[in-house]
Amino acid sequence: MSGILGKKIGMTSLFDENGEVVPCTVIEAGPCYVTQIRTKEKDGYEAVQLGFDEKRDRLVNKPLKGHFAKAATKMLRLMREFKGFNGTHLKAGDEIKVDMFIPGDIVDVSGKSKGRGFQGVVKRHHFSGVGMTTHGASDRVRAPGSIGGSSYPSRVFKGMRMGGRMGFERVTVKNLKVVKVIPESNILIIRGSVPGAINGYLEIEKKHH
Repeated sequence: MSGILGKKIGMTSLFDENGEVVPCTVIEAGPCYVTQIRTKEKDGYEAVQLGFDEKRDRLVNKPLKGHFAKAATKMLRLMREFKGFNGTHLKAGDEIKVDMFIPGDIVDVSGKSKGRGFQGVVKRHHFSGVGMTTHGASDRVRAPGSIGGSSYPSRVFKGMRMGGRMGFERVTVKNLKVVKVIPESNILIIRGSVPGAINGYLEIEKKHH
C-alpha cells in the first residue's frame, strides 16, 4: 500500500450526500519527501522511505544530516517506509503530496493512542470492582481482588490483568473513507476518528483495489 505521513489537526463534522451529519478527522497530510529508495538487490525488499515535518538543523545529529544531504531534502522530524509505491518512478528528493488521494479512497490510519499514565484495573481492564462499602471495606470498591492461588501454584500467572501504564500504543484503524481533499492546504478529511491526540503523527496507507 502506498501512503503518506501526516499530523492530526482535530475533528469536525460534514454533511454527506444524504444530508446526514458525518463525524470527520482533519489531517495535515504532507508534503513528504522521498529520503531513500529500498531495492530488492541492495536491501532484500522494495520500499520507499518518506520524511515529514521540517526540523531545525541544530536538532539533527551528524548521521541524519548526511542521510538528508544525500537525498537532497530538508531536515525532517519523522521517517517511515511504505511498501506499496511503484519505486521505479520515484527517486530520492521527490515530493509526495496529498493530491495522491481522491474522495472515496479507502485508507488505513496508524498512530500512537493517547497516553493515560498509570491506571487501575477498573479503567484499564473494565473490572467492576469487588464490591461492598459496608463493614469497613470502603477502600476496596475499585480493587482487583485475588490475583492467584495460595499453596499451589504459589505464583502469579503471566499476563494477569492488573493496574499499570495505559495507552500510548500503536493503533491502526482500518477501512476509513476519504471525504475531502484540499491540496492547496495539504488537508485530508477522513470519515470517523483516528488514533492519538491533536498534533500526533499518523501514517495514512492507501488501499489499492
